[in-house]
Amino acid sequence: MTRILFVTNGHGEVSIAKRIAQELRCLGAFATEHLALVGADLGDEAFVDVGPQALMPSGGLVAMGNVRAFAADVGAGFFALLGRQLAFLRWARARYAAVVAVGDVYALLLARVARRPAVFVGTAKSVHVAGYGPVERAILRTARRVFVRDPATAEFLRARNVAAEAPGNVIVDLLETQHHVDWGAAVERLALLPGSRERAYDDALRLAGIARRVAHRVPGCAAMLSIAPGLDAARFAPALAGEPPIAAWRDDLGALLVHATLALGQAGTANEAAAACGVPVVAFEFDGARKPAWYRMRQARLLGDALAIVPGDAERAADAIAALLADGARRAHMSQVGRQRMGARGGAAAIARAVATLTLPLR
Repeated sequence: MTRILFVTNGHGEVSIAKRIAQELRCLGAFATEHLALVGADLGDEAFVDVGPQALMPSGGLVAMGNVRAFAADVGAGFFALLGRQLAFLRWARARYAAVVAVGDVYALLLARVARRPAVFVGTAKSVHVAGYGPVERAILRTARRVFVRDPATAEFLRARNVAAEAPGNVIVDLLETQHHVDWGAAVERLALLPGSRERAYDDALRLAGIARRVAHRVPGCAAMLSIAPGLDAARFAPALAGEPPIAAWRDDLGALLVHATLALGQAGTANEAAAACGVPVVAFEFDGARKPAWYRMRQARLLGDALAIVPGDAERAADAIAALLADGARRAHMSQVGRQRMGARGGAAAIARAVATLTLPLR
């Protein structure tokens, strides 16, 4: 059995890593294990959590000079956790044939401590938002293979002496499913995507309130709330209760999105998945929201016209969504842009083949 270590630094990144690991196990006798730099208990029986892990107040959102979020993490023991993770990675040198870093360059930097052949799967950056800087590119050159999310980013890196590849976006692969959602007789179908971090419970209440106001304005409108793995379903009960009722969905995200009319989302990867499905995405500017403004700005640049950002005030938000539901031409444009920005499927299988190839001399 050949052991492969996946190192992730984000909740959406865990889903991407799991999809690659699934393809890898189909190629041979591979054991896929997982070190979460952000979050805890995110693996499963086939994607086994290993090494030190802990929940941090920021949920990993500490980029763009977010000093307050980083200070909260430091107070919660970030540096002690980092020390334990580095010690684990040094120990891992004798255990793993290769390491796959999924997320941003920080994940790769720590993965290199294991001194095993490294594959980088870049999920966080795109030239549509911001390119990889000189220091980041120097770190990328230490990886055996570098995979990024879109061809434009790969071209940017190749022009700067980084052998990057973009065989497909793994987020698109995540949407493959054999399941389906029964929307009943609903004409307009709203997928509510509150995200996968602690704030999802509060955001679900806000999204549900907006969706109910839309339902009162638009005949035949129904909503369904996505509950991410690892979250406590019971804590979403206040969002689901009310009139009209809102159903919960805990299965494959692709099944929820495939027939959705709109996605109302405060999520990261889930919002991008909706765009990949051609579902227009609406996000909200909530007063006092804990998700930093830079995060939504980044997502807006990434998704372009596939994402509409509207005021978080429930009445104004409902008016904006009702207007969008009535504007078929705008929704068609948003759908087209989303599919273009998110790219094609097939990335998970291509990355898995690259990882398997790296281990051939050792098998």
